[in-house]
Amino acid sequence: MRCPFCSEAETQVKDSRPVEDGTSIRRRRACSTCGQRFTTVERVQLRELTVVKVDGRRAPFDREKLLRSVRIALRKRPISEEQIEQMVSGIVRRLEASGESEIATTLIGKLAMEALHTIDAVGYVRFASVYRDFRETKDFSEILTSIDDQRKNTPK
Repeated sequence: MRCPFCSEAETQVKDSRPVEDGTSIRRRRACSTCGQRFTTVERVQLRELTVVKVDGRRAPFDREKLLRSVRIALRKRPISEEQIEQMVSGIVRRLEASGESEIATTLIGKLAMEALHTIDAVGYVRFASVYRDFRETKDFSEILTSIDDQRKNTPK
């Protein structure tokens, strides 16, 4: 692993531990040249995923882009970073386990909405407003009504 500070190719692993329910490994590293320390995270990747956008363009799947959008939806909400990471890892595992190498953006959005719906209603609405391209207040009203209806019909 190349040092992000001095670009030296030789770094030493000082500590390794599993994270995200054992689906990733966090490694603490030290550069043998400049002495700086940094952290890397390794994840299992079952297959290369390609995202197919609505207009037909294709791009490599970027886990960080999904993570960023979920973080934005959950900004200032009482959801821990660990919960967010687990949610995104779950979405990525489902995409990889689907057996498809090309994934439509609509599927990624649908899975993200489902996951957000279970952990935070406000984050769900925020994500939905961007994902579904809300343009009027009635769009918000409709989704809020559907959330309220689901809560009324859910046994306690």
